[in-house]
Amino acid sequence: MAIASIAAAEDSTTRMDVLRLREQIDRMQRRTARVDALPVPGPLSPLFPEGGLRPGAAYALPPGETGLLLSLLGEVSRTGAWCAVVGVPELSVEAAEGHGVDLSRLALLPSPGGRWLQAASAAAAVFPLVAVRPPSRPGTTEVARLEARLRDRGAALISLGGWPGADAEIATADPEWRGIGQGHGLISSRALTISLTGRRVPRSRRTRVLLPGPTGHVENLPTPDAARRPILSAVAS
Repeated sequence: MAIASIAAAEDSTTRMDVLRLREQIDRMQRRTARVDALPVPGPLSPLFPEGGLRPGAAYALPPGETGLLLSLLGEVSRTGAWCAVVGVPELSVEAAEGHGVDLSRLALLPSPGGRWLQAASAAAAVFPLVAVRPPSRPGTTEVARLEARLRDRGAALISLGGWPGADAEIATADPEWRGIGQGHGLISSRALTISLTGRRVPRSRRTRVLLPGPTGHVENLPTPDAARRPILSAVAS
């Protein structure tokens, strides 16, 4: 009996050690799998304290700025991470691809109806970056539940429109379309001022960029000197 009791105690201790070891491995895997920030286009990086989108944070964009949204999704998807867009049925996959989004890493939930918040929460459990356009203002309890999911899973949320308690708000101003010339020509780019304010940014940060630039991506605004600089070409002697 004594031998059996000792054996049972040793077996119980071994199981506890295995469980503790498994928990430690799980914590290490979660910690190493998370990144400090999801990347954003280079010209926008100075706006963000972490240089990119912070996992667990919620960002609010102007309701109509799908171009900026697609640029942010594109940079994340190009690094191999998955993105989800909830509640934007008119989103064009051609436009998404034109802004650099890897369509093989994009999930669309176009019409979740009244369950849009549940759909966003479910997406946050799987995808590192979730974008949503709220059809109505969510309640405090629902927001708290979704934000807890974001923090637990290390995902970031982008809202097209206001978001209660957003970690940061991104605003756009002074759009200027370029390429029309003297009333004719083809539009080649749009200059835009983008600013960010939030909990970690007590004073507004802003930058002026091309969105889109001639390549379709976010580009730095050319300096006046560069714009006036003549184009040189080699001439055979």
